Amino acid sequence: MFTGIIEEVGKINQIKKQGDTTFMTIGCSLITEDMHIGDSISVNGVCLTVTSFTESSFDVDIVEGTSAVTLFKSMKHGTRVNLERALLPTTRLGGHFVSGHVDTHLVIDNIRHLQKTMVVRLRLPNAFRSNVIPKGSIAVNGISLTIFKLDTCIELHIIPETVRSTMLTDLKAGDKVHIEFDMLGKYILNSQKEASALTLSKLEMML
Repeated sequence: MFTGIIEEVGKINQIKKQGDTTFMTIGCSLITEDMHIGDSISVNGVCLTVTSFTESSFDVDIVEGTSAVTLFKSMKHGTRVNLERALLPTTRLGGHFVSGHVDTHLVIDNIRHLQKTMVVRLRLPNAFRSNVIPKGSIAVNGISLTIFKLDTCIELHIIPETVRSTMLTDLKAGDKVHIEFDMLGKYILNSQKEASALTLSKLEMML
């Protein structure tokens, strides 16, 4: 479990296909301080497991199921990625509950770079409209962000600290980003679907 508050921006030092997995080495400095083999690390919003590490990097294996729903297959040496360690029971929850299990990817429609902030608009297919609400939370490349406006796009206003401490400045219109919709919202949406599927005959069978 993560909070969506990015701790460090790392860099892919190596990424290569190995049989039915993809091996990746990520260079970093801060989050290796108390790292252990088996730790969960959010890499651009995707929960990956540390298989080995040094003072300046760590290794992960990406299975085919994860590759199929993420953007790692299009990443290369030198790509910068957002990093966050799994939260501790004593951690302040500054963002929102983020599982690291990506739902989909969305395309950046437009980016406006202001003096210190950014405004990012993500194209929103109708299929995902029920997963988001104005002022709700969303994880974009692992970053916990607030939805400021909803129409055919999700509009995000990025504060200076988030601009400074993440890789959002690397992005441009047309790029794709990992998306994880709010976990609590997904549970509510699922329960509503189950409730709407109930019929009188089903209720009689449950009695």
